[in-house]
Amino acid sequence: MKGILICGGTGSRLRPLTEITNKSLLPVYDRPLILYPLDVLHSGGIQDIIVISGPEHMDQMAAFLGSGERFGCRMSYCVQEKPGGIAQALGLAESFADNEDVCAILGDNVFFDDLGETIKTFKGGAHLFLKEVSDPERFGVATMDGSTIVEIEEKPTKPKSNLAVTGCYLYDHRCFDVIRNMKPSRRGELEITDVSRWYVQEQQAQATMLQHDWVDAGTFESLYRASSLVREKRKA
Repeated sequence: MKGILICGGTGSRLRPLTEITNKSLLPVYDRPLILYPLDVLHSGGIQDIIVISGPEHMDQMAAFLGSGERFGCRMSYCVQEKPGGIAQALGLAESFADNEDVCAILGDNVFFDDLGETIKTFKGGAHLFLKEVSDPERFGVATMDGSTIVEIEEKPTKPKSNLAVTGCYLYDHRCFDVIRNMKPSRRGELEITDVSRWYVQEQQAQATMLQHDWVDAGTFESLYRASSLVREKRKA
């Protein structure tokens, strides 16, 4: 399995900090944010990782991560010239994936569950990680029938559940076929929700319910919360 660290977007909700650096390099307690999703990939035994980011701060990203040797992995880099959605960023990694399964993870997500065993035992199709949230309209939202995902909506105004699809996605190599045939959403982006929805329609999407905290650290409040949670865990 290959790892794909998606660190694109403009980081507009974190300006002026993101005028200086990529949001994935901002501090979460005592480490840069990007190391937390990198830990998830490590826990799944993934050693070949590509970082996808915009051109503005790619030099800083590469300067920090380097070859990946000091982090126990082999690091590659790809520039997403213009923000075109998470799925568009994922599509840029097709040649890197080389027909293998992928674990795509967002560079601003902090997980407090151990996802490693699920990543290691992935057997194809899609596997998503869901978390109950109080503001599901901010996320892709999954509707479940027992343990089966029956529907996924992107940022619905009237969510049918409070189950957010978090920013770690396990897909087999067919995800790239799906992305090549996608059309932009009303936001002008290729939505990762549409990739997951294809697997749902094929009845090949599984899900794990997260039991511990998860933070999408894309705002000042959530970035602060992530730091607080990490501090609490370190001192426990």
